[in-house]
Amino acid sequence: MIHEDPLAYAIGLEGLALLRAFTGGRDRAFVEARLAEIRELLDDESLGSAAVDVVDVGTVDGYEIWSRTYDGPNSAFDFDEPVIGDILDGIPPGDALDAACGTGRMAALLAPRGHRVVGVDSSPDMLARARARVPEGDFRPGTLQQLPVANDSVDLVVCSLALTHVRDLGPVMEQFARVLRPGGHLVISDMHHEWVARGMVPPVRLPDGTRGRLTSYRHPTGDYLRAALSVGLQVRRCEEPLPAKPSAAQIPSGRREPGPWELWPWCLADLVPEAAEAANEGTPVEVIWHFQLAGT
Repeated sequence: MIHEDPLAYAIGLEGLALLRAFTGGRDRAFVEARLAEIRELLDDESLGSAAVDVVDVGTVDGYEIWSRTYDGPNSAFDFDEPVIGDILDGIPPGDALDAACGTGRMAALLAPRGHRVVGVDSSPDMLARARARVPEGDFRPGTLQQLPVANDSVDLVVCSLALTHVRDLGPVMEQFARVLRPGGHLVISDMHHEWVARGMVPPVRLPDGTRGRLTSYRHPTGDYLRAALSVGLQVRRCEEPLPAKPSAAQIPSGRREPGPWELWPWCLADLVPEAAEAANEGTPVEVIWHFQLAGT
């Protein structure tokens, strides 16, 4: 069970902002404003009563629910699609695997570029939407740990926004290397571990109304590298796109209500906008990798 408290989240952002101030970049007035705001938050009884308990939900059940609204609006797509598109433009057409394909978002980028697409996902609902979206694709049920794809059968693997739901990256990277031909490419996008730590984990409502979060894990840079290098995957590119810095007009004035739970923690930043801006400044939203399997 996860206990989500808007007051705790807001004070956490204040703490991150104060740590940033301690190492430079903010003046005394900023620090004093943060301390005063923390006192105000602690005196706000409405925030103290807004906490809820949330259950941890596995990906199969979670994505069955999320598949209905997965395609949008989803701001994460704005960060990985331009970079992945640029990488794909440098890879010749061939046999491509969209691993954890979801609703076929990556397959829809691959097919127009001439790739013959196989998609794999553990969610029947996601697969149904992928088949409708990319009718020429071959979509199969399966998991990242046991891909239903033959050895040395694809030239490219793309896996988008899925590995944060995997506890151990090693077996998954082994599967990617197994299905790739020598010299084949692997393109991955994932939520950055810093944003996972800030609670940017998809919410779902279970059929009985229970609040849930998809099971998620933090994978620092070293996790990807150790898992990839050990199976012969070599780094070709790594990008960590940053959020746009909000303008003064975009920063809300004054604190607001916590907002609907389905928008937590995104809308909770509006409780302490100046602290949130300082806490999140320079923190990448995603990490995007391009690996290539050793070989000719």
